[in-house]
Amino acid sequence: MDAHLFDRAIALAPQGPGRWLGRTDPAYANMVGPYGGITAASALHAVWQHPERLGEPVSLTVNYCAALADGGFELQARPVRTNRSTQHWLIEITQGGETVLTATALTAVRRETWGSQDEPAPRVLSPNAIGRPNMAGLVEWVQRYDIRIVEGAIPRVWDGSGEHSRSTLWVRDEPPRALDFMSLAALCDVFFPRVWLRRATRVPAGTVSMTVYFHVGQAELAAVGDGWLLGQAQASVMRNGYFDQRGQLWSQAGALLATTHQVVYYKE
Repeated sequence: MDAHLFDRAIALAPQGPGRWLGRTDPAYANMVGPYGGITAASALHAVWQHPERLGEPVSLTVNYCAALADGGFELQARPVRTNRSTQHWLIEITQGGETVLTATALTAVRRETWGSQDEPAPRVLSPNAIGRPNMAGLVEWVQRYDIRIVEGAIPRVWDGSGEHSRSTLWVRDEPPRALDFMSLAALCDVFFPRVWLRRATRVPAGTVSMTVYFHVGQAELAAVGDGWLLGQAQASVMRNGYFDQRGQLWSQAGALLATTHQVVYYKE
């Protein structure tokens, strides 16, 4: 069986302790360089397959220093401190001798404790009850996901009439793929720029920094399988060329899987 396009895109070739070679994949092309979510997934993949890894991902912060050019890149990941149940990581992607991405990650051995979920999933129609929007003509990476938009679609007319920045949608890999930490990290970047929705004006925009917090372990991800995720994203403020974006991803059963925050640059 052929590998899923996602697995092909995040594949890394070992080059020595903590060092790998990767390659951008045209299937996840964005307006400039690859889709940021797939690059974040590649960075986390290096940690995931590192022989010294302790536990499972709890958080990942990715700083996009520059857009990756199409082609190969070098990736380094190393644990900078390992405690009894937690481990801290530094990750760097270079291309042509220049740093294009830096990242930090926290992995940990999760222990069963008391818990509570205070952020319930929005009550919306099922994905099967929502039509699939026409994504033809958009950037290539969008075709890698089945997206069913509940509210806050990309404006049909760019006339400056936007009123809010919130989007709610169902999403999963296309074709379906069993969820893991790498694909969950990539899915946290699936929301288009909030400034487009708020302003109904298509200005250049790009993520500068993204953090993902993972609220579940492998067992919970395995229970989701290749099912749908419900996502919601909204901005808090847009000012002086930057805006934030906060987002959540729930399973179809209502479990909060991940939350994410971004800082995004936009150009006037």
